[in-house]
Amino acid sequence: MSYLKNIILFVYFLLFIQIVTAQKQPNIIVILTDDQGWADVGFNGATDIPTPNLDRLASEGVVFSNGYVSHPYCSPSRAGLLTGRYQARFGHDCNMPYNGENDVTVGTPLSEKLISEALKEQGYRTSAIGKWHLGDHPDLYPPAQGFDHWFGFPGGAMNYWGTAQSKIKTIYRNRKPVPEGELSYLTDDFTNEAINFINKKDKKPFFIYLAYNAPHAPDHATKKYLEQTKHIEYAGRSVYAAMVNAVDENVGKIDSTLVANGIKDNTILVFLSDNGGRIEHADNRPNRGHKGMLFEGGIKVPFFISWPSKIKEKSLYSKPISSLDLFPTFLNASGASASKEKQLDGVDLMPYILNKNKGNPHNILFWRSSGNFEYAVRKGKYKLYKSAYKNKTLLFNIEEDNLERYDIAKQHPEICLDLEKSYANWDAKNKAPGWLDPHAENVIKEDKRWKKTREKSLKK
Repeated sequence: MSYLKNIILFVYFLLFIQIVTAQKQPNIIVILTDDQGWADVGFNGATDIPTPNLDRLASEGVVFSNGYVSHPYCSPSRAGLLTGRYQARFGHDCNMPYNGENDVTVGTPLSEKLISEALKEQGYRTSAIGKWHLGDHPDLYPPAQGFDHWFGFPGGAMNYWGTAQSKIKTIYRNRKPVPEGELSYLTDDFTNEAINFINKKDKKPFFIYLAYNAPHAPDHATKKYLEQTKHIEYAGRSVYAAMVNAVDENVGKIDSTLVANGIKDNTILVFLSDNGGRIEHADNRPNRGHKGMLFEGGIKVPFFISWPSKIKEKSLYSKPISSLDLFPTFLNASGASASKEKQLDGVDLMPYILNKNKGNPHNILFWRSSGNFEYAVRKGKYKLYKSAYKNKTLLFNIEEDNLERYDIAKQHPEICLDLEKSYANWDAKNKAPGWLDPHAENVIKEDKRWKKTREKSLKK
């Protein structure tokens, strides 16, 4: 009898250990916005767009004043974030071509391990909600990339009413098209889906990748959100601001859901944009440039992490960090060891955030756009930028000239040479772009139109 009792006690002990371990694993939510400007949130200085919920959440955690993404526009940036690798490692330098849905080789390959797949190995249930843009072919959709649940659209842009326009501009739930009658305004719809996923009764921790398409074009907003930005006289900025305000209000709903479920303290919540603000209506000040450029305005984004049980509130971290760091940070937080994932290019941010490691998370960071069409390197206080737009290689002292006003390349050829060499060594491990960038084709067309117009005006 005593032997049986000991066995029962031992089983209870094992169950207790499992429960305690499961409770220690944090829930994880990544909230990604689309083409949002640096100064389009209050915690970075916005005065015209009301973002009270984002500002409050930012104050509850750590704000990164030098938070970078790995690419200046949508699809490659997302590929880097979700794989924890420079997307150039697997040739994902460009947005998908317009016929990408017909080619399974166009997009992040299934051979790449995503955050979702790594966390599933640690017992997480996973959800992808919103914009995907990592592959238009059905074989590359989220259910094939480690997500148990998917609600969103495959392509790069979509109207906000959920009206289907093509296969990649259709809202799906786990591969089945969602009836348009069930949709209202996508920012609200995506939030409701996330809340339902959080509220699902399940002992497993969850990982939610919530990728709003706001405030990417087209500019659609409801009367409710337009009312919050009617004080902005410039109509384009007012509508854009309403789209940002919609995200803010919905993030507030998600936060309230975490509180109601008693899980906020042990939930990691990350907020960032996929790249710098779009050229129209966004505000990237004081940074130079915008989406598509490798100036700070194209790659430095609004970025914060909150984790109430771990991270001290009202923290500010000023050393350069990258969206590539999220994968190893989450993996270590889940109880696994990111060091076993040798392919990762990021680092675990927690020792730096918690001031246990006073060094630099990165001694050097790289960016490559459309192969070697453009690239940039940041090493310490210097940043090298080979600009196709300017048709020259620029050098900036970011610590003294964070606005990138003064090109000092001619004064410091030895620094340029050192950074060029570092870039060449890094790029030697990359693959050529797997497909052409449709944006480049549009730029060429616009350039030809401009030249024709100029020639005509000269003849007059």
